[in-house]
Amino acid sequence: MRAIDFDQASDPASAIRLVQQPNTKFIGGGTNLLDLMKGDVEQPLRLVDINHIGLDQITELPGGGLRIGALARNSDTANHALVRSRYPLLTQALLSGASPQLRNMATIGGNLLQRTRCPYFMDTAFAMCNKRAPGSGCGAREGYNRMHAILGASSACIAVNPSDMNVALVALDAVIQVSGPKGERSIPIAGFHRLPGTMPQVDTVLQPAELITAVDLPPPAFTRHTHYLKVRERNSYAFALVSAAAALDMIGATVRQARIALGGVAHKPWRVPAAEALLAGQALDEARCRQAARVLLDGAQAFRDNGFKIQLAERAVVRALLEAGESA
Repeated sequence: MRAIDFDQASDPASAIRLVQQPNTKFIGGGTNLLDLMKGDVEQPLRLVDINHIGLDQITELPGGGLRIGALARNSDTANHALVRSRYPLLTQALLSGASPQLRNMATIGGNLLQRTRCPYFMDTAFAMCNKRAPGSGCGAREGYNRMHAILGASSACIAVNPSDMNVALVALDAVIQVSGPKGERSIPIAGFHRLPGTMPQVDTVLQPAELITAVDLPPPAFTRHTHYLKVRERNSYAFALVSAAAALDMIGATVRQARIALGGVAHKPWRVPAAEALLAGQALDEARCRQAARVLLDGAQAFRDNGFKIQLAERAVVRALLEAGESA
């Protein structure tokens, strides 16, 4: 690893000012960035430590929502009393990710910005990766692509978003609060991550030097009937082949409203409101859940090694919905 400069910010304003220096990155928990630096995928000349700028609190919002500071640790967030009681889907997703040691270090803001775990991106021995070297090609399209996208891919990239937390936040209609040189703004999470298109090197809609300050959750609507299902190669410490977040508001056996999101299938968490609408006002049964799953997966296209993901994702959605319906 090459020598780098290191600055410690004292507040958000100083962090934003410092990160505007050339080739500079924020560092919080560092669980993703340091991996990328060790592999020479990321090559910053300067790091700005943001661990002491006061964005680690979890507080109630007027109206009943919740604000999670961007520097709150994943483990602290998952086990916070208000998160566990009001947003159990988020707790389930956070606890399914990584190891306890990593969850103790990783931050909510950093989790939002996780970069893909595609081996062609992570290993600089592979010359072809449009995310790492725009214009070089996509090695995964004709290479080993078992873990890769079945939805929203492009000719430039078929990588997937690796985060479990992001899938739950999309289902819960979270809003990302950011601050930057041009001021503050709010970004609904559905529009925060990008599909690859012709610019797969750009993962989110963040502008240069913008800092995530918090994640806002709306007043809780899904406190009883939720389930996060993660299907992976081994039981722990593995990224999802497919994951499904399901949240239901029910009266008896009837669904009043539903939220469904898929992970491990696209460059961003995948949600289709039309699939959720099929469940509203209906009794929850396997046939209707399967119908919703098929709408959610409409247009899915497989590559050489990941054709199994289409059926796996459909089954995961059905199981997650039925498990959510039975939970209380």
